[in-house]
Amino acid sequence: MAVLLLMQSRGRVTAAEIAAELEVSVATTRRDLEALSSAGIPVYPQAGRGGGWSLLGGARTDLTGLKSSEARALFLLLGPAAAIAPEAKAALRKLVRALPSTFRQEAEAAADAIVVDPAGWGEHRRVRPVLVDLLEDAVVRRRKTRLTYSGRERLIDPLGLVDKDDTWYLIAGTADGRRTFRVDRITDAEVSEEQFTRPADFDLTRAWDEVVTTMEARRSTTTATATIEARYLPVLRNHFGRHCEVLVHGDRVRVALTAPTPLDIARQLAGWGDAVIVEEPQSVRDELASLAAQLTAVYGQR
Repeated sequence: MAVLLLMQSRGRVTAAEIAAELEVSVATTRRDLEALSSAGIPVYPQAGRGGGWSLLGGARTDLTGLKSSEARALFLLLGPAAAIAPEAKAALRKLVRALPSTFRQEAEAAADAIVVDPAGWGEHRRVRPVLVDLLEDAVVRRRKTRLTYSGRERLIDPLGLVDKDDTWYLIAGTADGRRTFRVDRITDAEVSEEQFTRPADFDLTRAWDEVVTTMEARRSTTTATATIEARYLPVLRNHFGRHCEVLVHGDRVRVALTAPTPLDIARQLAGWGDAVIVEEPQSVRDELASLAAQLTAVYGQR
């Protein structure tokens, strides 16, 4: 696809020029060109001085006849994969280079607009907030946006969106520095026509890693060791997300569970009854005993 885009946007190109642009060998480029020709794509070589490869008659194919909006949509889809797979990141870089120059800025912005983090924090919403599309547009077009969040109005520079296990977060620049907003808690958003300049050193994946590190430190101040039957482990891991670490496998699995306080762990485990046995610390066991006493007082009378 990158080769076809290059040929369409530049007319005639040599194998050496394609190889340099796409960071592959000249031999690989020639094989790709021959493969395109064999597949019925109307590409042909012209020998001699000033020669090279061209699309017959300036032909446009379904792959290369992208509109600006289609290029943007394509890179929005491919961008999250680039944060996970180095090969996808390299492919995106090559495709951007091959796009017509008028498309490149928005395509690059779209490719870097969203990060997908599949590891849960114990929550499962499965609903895409209605504001995501509007904020996505603001990120791609670099437009200042006015938000109403927690009852306060803020003017922000939307830098990127993160889909974390179906819960969406917006990373943005504010007058008080970089902040992270949970999208489903934004009650209103209005995108302006005023542009902002994204910091040259900003990387969405790295910025989100910093957010996760900070959040994990806050959420992991208490650790409990517990055992559970192996058949129930997937449910427990789904419930606690990355805060459930397997320590020892077996018929009964030993796990480490983390949360901000002993009470937070106890509240999450109270509904498991004796399916989960907390070994330590005593503070979590005490909180479980207290919760059991409260439940017995309310529901134990017959």
